[in-house]
Order: sequence, then structure tokens, then C-alpha cells
Amino acid sequence: MKLYEQLADSIAQSIQEGVLCRGDKLPSVRQASASRNVSPSTVFQAYYLLEARGLISARERSGYFVSGGATGMPTSPEPIAQMNEELTQVDVSELVFEVLESIRVKNVIPLGSAFPSPLLFPLSNLARTMASSVQMMDPWSSVDNLSPGDANLRRQIALRYMIDGLHVAADEIIITNGALEALNLCLMAVARPGDTILIESPTFYAALQSIERVGLRAVEVPSHPRDGIDLNAMELALERHKPKACWLMTNFQNPLGSLLSDEKKKALVALLTKYQVPLIEDDVYGELYFGDKRPTPAKAFDTEGLVMHCSSFSKCLAPGYRVGWVATGRYSKAIERLKLTTTLSASAPAQVALAQYLQKGGYDKHLRSLRHTLLVNQIKFTEAIERYFPDGTRLTVPQGGYFLWVKLPDGVNALEVQRIALANGISIAPGPIFSAQKGFTDYVRLNYGHIWDARIEASLSTLGSIARDLTP
Repeated sequence: MKLYEQLADSIAQSIQEGVLCRGDKLPSVRQASASRNVSPSTVFQAYYLLEARGLISARERSGYFVSGGATGMPTSPEPIAQMNEELTQVDVSELVFEVLESIRVKNVIPLGSAFPSPLLFPLSNLARTMASSVQMMDPWSSVDNLSPGDANLRRQIALRYMIDGLHVAADEIIITNGALEALNLCLMAVARPGDTILIESPTFYAALQSIERVGLRAVEVPSHPRDGIDLNAMELALERHKPKACWLMTNFQNPLGSLLSDEKKKALVALLTKYQVPLIEDDVYGELYFGDKRPTPAKAFDTEGLVMHCSSFSKCLAPGYRVGWVATGRYSKAIERLKLTTTLSASAPAQVALAQYLQKGGYDKHLRSLRHTLLVNQIKFTEAIERYFPDGTRLTVPQGGYFLWVKLPDGVNALEVQRIALANGISIAPGPIFSAQKGFTDYVRLNYGHIWDARIEASLSTLGSIARDLTP
């Protein structure tokens, strides 16, 4: 263990044992360096590691303070959902489109957006890479890059899987127009109109829209905001409803932020293998972790090719490039043919540029900076919610991603909060858009992936006032 890690662990133990309490100021880098007889660089690295773990936070011109990654409010709101004994015909698109329309207005504060701020990405570096790579493109690349996609990009993605301890062959990877197309292709490869799809509750509204568009039915299984889907309830649903597939987010689920442990992922894959039900794994937030390493995808525990692992660069590197992929498993041929008969291929210039960017390095340095910014934002958001929201508010504090799932006081209608907030120039994502049954009427999802400033803090203060005024 390195010296800075030993120092970080020592301070973390003091926090966990209550020697250092929430709000306490840590010694300055110079003081800690002198008292611990280590270099300032070692102290800085230790503080950075503790900040990445969510245990301390930096305040401008004030130093480092204990945050503990928690707030004075209760976290992990429960119960999340009741088991739905009947299938649901999905009909949420109109409500979703109403909410999405508000997010596209530039002067609206986008706390309801599903995307982080584009200002957090190395767009100028990407632009230079694209300019040089496009000039060197082989004229035949427009043909060569048809599905399954650019060979170099697929190789670079396969290398990242390898670094994370997964063996995924480049030939198993199909490049798509973002992760959403990958997810939709997987859905069409395994299901037909009238079939049943198992989803978590709450779930990302795009999954509901995809199920609705294809004419499928959903069975919702409750999910905990910290630990993820209830596997006992899931097995009951598998036995009773015999779904054709399961669509889940295993890492930093949207909207909950939940993270399945490796043990639970292994049990999940074993359960689906037992019933021979394929898993469509939506893992677009996996790179946005606040811990020591990237959380393992469920794909890592798949021995029979049942898991289709979908991800993209949109949430962590290149929004707007619309480049995603799926590691296909046993469904490779079906998905490739569906891709060829729908959109043929993703953008050849975007694929070539991203392949070159990954090959040159710098991606991981960008990711470290992005994770740091998101973690600091999470702490500022949770502290602001504690200050401004009424008693009875509860929220999750996830270990990655950029969403907070907030339980408003009993009796407060999220759709009414959304309507009043929008009139005040603030967008939020109300709970009913995350459920086939349009439940979660007193929940909202807030996006902390935007640069913290006075406008963001004022918007949280306004939301707190709205919730307070609507509390019975």
C-alpha cells in the first residue's frame, strides 16, 4: 500500500470512528505534512483520494472539511415499490415528451436533464482529433465501417474490457448510434409484440418508451435505492410471467443511483441462466464511479452468452457524437442484421476520431477529472437540499453517476412541483415518468452533473420553497 493510501485510510478510520465529525476542518496540507512527516504531495494525494471516496470535500479558500458522503437527512428512501402482480401495458411517452420539451429550453436550469453539462467534456481535444483523423480516412472506410463498425474502435473498446478484467472479443462488439440504439436492437433481437419484458421499478423512462414502441408488456420488480433489484421478487416474476428478456442498469441506476454488488450481480446472472432469460445490461454510467475502481458489469459473470452489455461515450466523453456499442454474446448475428436493416452504421468520422483519441491516451485522465467534479457537485447538492428542502425530505447518495433520487414529504405531488418549477425556469424529472404504472408521485430525480454556481443553488432553494408550500 502506498504512503498516501495509508494516510487516507488513517483519516478515513478517524471519520468512521467519530473522532472526526461531519463539518470538522482537516489540517492544511502544510500542517498535515509537518505533523505526519510526509511530503505535501503525499498529503494532497491522500486528500484527493478521500474526496473521491466522498468522505471529505474542499471549500474554496477554506480548506478541506469532513463530509462523510452523507447528509443530515435520512437517505435511501424506502419502501421503493410494491410487487406488481399483473402485467402493465406501457403508456408513458406523452408524459415523458412533455418533460423533455422543458429541458431543451436553454435558459431553463436543467436539473431534469438526463445528460451532464457538455462543458465538462474535452470537446476541443476531440475536435482536433476528428480534424486530423478525418483527413487521413481511407475512402473505403465508409464501406469498411458498416456494422459491426470500425475495427480499431472495437479493438480499443475490447482493450478497456480487458483492463477491467473481462474477456470480450472485438468481433463480439457492434458499434451503434449511442447506447439507446444498442439497447433497442437487443430488445428487438429477443422479443416480439405482445411479449413480456422484466424491468426494475423505478426504471429509466427510455426503457419504458422502447417497450411501448415495440408493443411489449412490462412486469415491474421493486428495486432498492442502494442495493438494486430485489432478486427474490425477480424470481417470482420469472416463474409467473416468463419474460422474454430482462432490461436492467446494474451500475448507478437511473433514477435511483443504486449499485449491485459483485455478489448480487453473480447471483443475478445465475438466476437468469437458470431460467434462460437474456439480460440487456444498460451500463452507460459505469465509468462515473467515485470509488477505487470501475464496478464490474454483470457481463463478467456470464458463461453462456446471455448478457448483452450496452454502453456508450455519450455520458462520459463525447455527447453528441452518438457512438455506443453492445457486447453481444450469443445474439451477435441477430443484432448485426438488425443494425444493417435499420441504420446501417454509426458515423464513420466519429468512430475513427474516438478510436484515435482512445489510442493516444488521455481518456482516463479526463475521466478522473470528470469523476472529481461530479463528486464535488454531489456533495454541494446534498448539502443544499439539507438546507433548503422541508422536513420529511429523503434522498439517495449514490456511489457514482450524477443523479439524486429525492423523496418529497408525504402528500407533495411531484407533477405539481414540476409544473411550478418550470414556471420559475427550473426543470426537474418527476417520479411518474420512471414507472409503467406512473407511480412514485412524490419523488423527483435531480441532475447534479452541471457546473455548480449561484443559479444552481438558487434553483434548489426555489425547489425547496415549492415543496414546502405544497406540503400538507
